[in-house]
Amino acid sequence: MSHTHPQHRILITNDDGIHAPGIELLERIARTLSEDVWVVAPDQERSGAGHSISLSLPIRMRQLGPKRYEVMGTPTDCVLMALHEFMTDGPPSLILSGINSGANLAEDVSYSGTCAAAMEGTLLGIRSIALSQIRQPGVAANFAPAEAWAPNLLRRLIDLPDWPAGSFLNVNFPDVPAAEVSGVRLAFVGQRPPGSFSIVPRVDARNQPYYWVKIAYTSGALVDDSDLHAAADKAISVTPIKLDFTDYAWRERLAGLFN
Repeated sequence: MSHTHPQHRILITNDDGIHAPGIELLERIARTLSEDVWVVAPDQERSGAGHSISLSLPIRMRQLGPKRYEVMGTPTDCVLMALHEFMTDGPPSLILSGINSGANLAEDVSYSGTCAAAMEGTLLGIRSIALSQIRQPGVAANFAPAEAWAPNLLRRLIDLPDWPAGSFLNVNFPDVPAAEVSGVRLAFVGQRPPGSFSIVPRVDARNQPYYWVKIAYTSGALVDDSDLHAAADKAISVTPIKLDFTDYAWRERLAGLFN
């Protein structure tokens, strides 16, 4: 019996590049959910691109097959290209971004190209979900947890009747064997201690300086119900993220200053 949702038009994108194993897995899963699946993704890895748009460079593209496009740009560019150039007969009803090779937890959300594609979809009024497979630094991702758990989880999420405008879902699969996943946990965005990123200077063969950004996540106390806590407990974290950045409590306190 088919479990596809033919009413859904699904756009798949990512920030690891169109040939990454995570997007290939996500496409296979999407095809169990719908018969109308499009893939529009960067030509190369764009990790850390955040919600950036190519404003000062032209965006080039190449069609790789039916409903499949490679874009020389950021994940946000890919969403815009999909809607304005490729899917001109109708926009997607769902955007799935990922499955990222590596976590998008805590402050990662602000840097993540995976989450940025979901942000852009959300701004355009489209239900969007970012998905990431946690892995250890320097180790290839084991997508078995995502492969085992994502299909049923996505079926439960994509047709939720109450999906507020201006919000998307960020899903992270723990770095454990699929059989050891402890379940699915609703979470909030955690926060690591400061200092996860630093600059490492180098000198090239012409004695010219260049620099690498070093990633060394610092660990602190795990706050209950945070996405970091869920990952440590071998659980899949599902975090609803709202794009309204306003600090309402501080706004109330500032009101007197300007009155």
